[in-house]
Amino acid sequence: MTEQHPIQGLMQTAMESIKEMVDVNTVIGDPVETPDGTIIIPISRVALGFAAGGSEFDMTKQSEQKDQKEQAQFPFGGGSGAGVSVSPVGFLVVGQGQVRLLPIDSNVIADRLIDLAPHVLERLDKYFKKREDQTEEYISKEQTPTL
Repeated sequence: MTEQHPIQGLMQTAMESIKEMVDVNTVIGDPVETPDGTIIIPISRVALGFAAGGSEFDMTKQSEQKDQKEQAQFPFGGGSGAGVSVSPVGFLVVGQGQVRLLPIDSNVIADRLIDLAPHVLERLDKYFKKREDQTEEYISKEQTPTL
């Protein structure tokens, strides 16, 4: 069985640490239920970076005569690092027969307007139909001869 190289130990330690920090519950958070039965699920964006490297150093002087076996085992120096960034994206809201994503960013107003557009158009349509009916009623009264 071959002996494990020191860089493998560095990489394994870093990867295990990342695994402990970031799991599925970091991206899709634990759901929270409100008293009215609505379920709110936080959603996040996770970005990570990882690097590892190392080198073996020849510490023997050329004038020294060493055994070939000793020259083949050089001292090792290395390191590894990782960075994790977790940013909230929004909330998934499930309730009242619908599912909505409430984003957390600078375009919240625009997104909210897009969500409300069908309701606004429906109300405007009702308003104009009501006005049209009132106008037709007024015109019909004007054309009716009085005795």
